[in-house]
Amino acid sequence: MEITGRLTANAQVTEIKDGRKVVNFDVAVNDYYKTKTGEAKTVTAFYRCAYWISPHVARLLTKGTLVSLYGRTGVEAYMGKDGEPRASLKFHTSQIKILSSAHNQENSNIPEPERQENNTVNLPF
Repeated sequence: MEITGRLTANAQVTEIKDGRKVVNFDVAVNDYYKTKTGEAKTVTAFYRCAYWISPHVARLLTKGTLVSLYGRTGVEAYMGKDGEPRASLKFHTSQIKILSSAHNQENSNIPEPERQENNTVNLPF
């Protein structure tokens, strides 16, 4: 399965008892549709993602980064702090494609440096 969304916070690397490391991060996936009356609606699903292949990718997974993820989904049921049962969507990530970094978004309004013209007179053609 493939999902595309933005990270809601910076990724965290956790080391488990046997020494393996997992990268944990949350992704918000927006779905858009129109009602029968033509009103535009947005529904956001939040996935708790785990990536076991390389912990080094965590430095690239910062809040706001747009990613496309491949893997499988699951559901986790747990008891909330208030004692009420809760559920969350899990995504066991096997492949990550970074589509746009949060850094690129912040710097998108920075003008490009001016180019200097190369006024070479001795052209062979």
